[in-house]
Amino acid sequence: MRCLKPSSLSQLRRSAASAVSSRRSMAVAASGSGTGSYSGAGIAPPAKGHHFLHIDDFSKEQLIAMLDTAIEVKARLKSDDQSFKPLMGKSLAMIFTKPSMRTRVSFETGFFKLGGHALYLGPNDIQLGKREPTKDIARVLARYNDMIMARLFAHEDILELAQFSDAPVVNGLTDYNHPCQIMADIMTVKEHIGRYEDVKVVYVGDGNNIVHSWLRLAAVFKMEFVCACPKGFEPDKATVALAQATGVSKISISHEPFEAVKGADVIYTDVWASMGQKDEADYRRQRFQGFQVSEDLMKAAGPQAKFMHCLPAERGIECTDGVVESAASIIFDQAENRMHAQNGIMLHAMGVA
Repeated sequence: MRCLKPSSLSQLRRSAASAVSSRRSMAVAASGSGTGSYSGAGIAPPAKGHHFLHIDDFSKEQLIAMLDTAIEVKARLKSDDQSFKPLMGKSLAMIFTKPSMRTRVSFETGFFKLGGHALYLGPNDIQLGKREPTKDIARVLARYNDMIMARLFAHEDILELAQFSDAPVVNGLTDYNHPCQIMADIMTVKEHIGRYEDVKVVYVGDGNNIVHSWLRLAAVFKMEFVCACPKGFEPDKATVALAQATGVSKISISHEPFEAVKGADVIYTDVWASMGQKDEADYRRQRFQGFQVSEDLMKAAGPQAKFMHCLPAERGIECTDGVVESAASIIFDQAENRMHAQNGIMLHAMGVA
């Protein structure tokens, strides 16, 4: 695959930063690769540690260090090691404009198990850019807390929080990407398949924020990544081009799921209509006919294929109940690893790992 010159890559990153998906009306922003400088978004590092906004803000070595920490901390927690409290006396402000059971519980429980205290700020407690400017919220919360985690709709809101926060900001999800989820995913791949790289991952469904984060992981870890989606539901073009331009992985978009999954190590799916798209649910079900992860689709991939889903799953829609409950399904290990992967991310972001 042809590699672009650094200037061309920078141009692609600027294109990704300014691109807007008309289908989702979401702002997409990107930042520098492998430097932790967030240069593409004009964001300086916090006073201590680093933000975690996009996976490819970091080098492979930096990501593996976070994952190694996650694996070590998971083992300590599993052994009920009560002496390991690296976040003792620390506090985490959790901003949720987009509610989630898994994100709240995994961050809050993980921070608590490491000795710290997490504070939940729901949609009724804080309204970014409405009751007061986002940049003011960032500066105030950073003076009260050691870290901010935010699960938001608009991606530009996480960037603005990071731009004005002196405390590390962790991206718990935006409409553009979901980097913590994909760190948990690749950790789960390592546990079940034995490696981070040289795997074939086929995502079947909507080209959404999960796909964007897999693409940005594929810009760092060598793999084959295929997004099998209906026409008109492809991921953001600038993000696809960004991943392809690095020359690290084989990236492709397919509209033929049964062909795409052949030889896959992982078949991944997500709901067809995410939060904020429920009014499109019936329309999407019609358009996504043939893209359900069924027993037949898993069989077409081969016996080696594992099934992954970021949850919650709408059984009988994007995947069958039989696939969810099959021996190939590793979705609950994947869900557990959200907490462990996030612990590794937070310890590094705070500079204590």
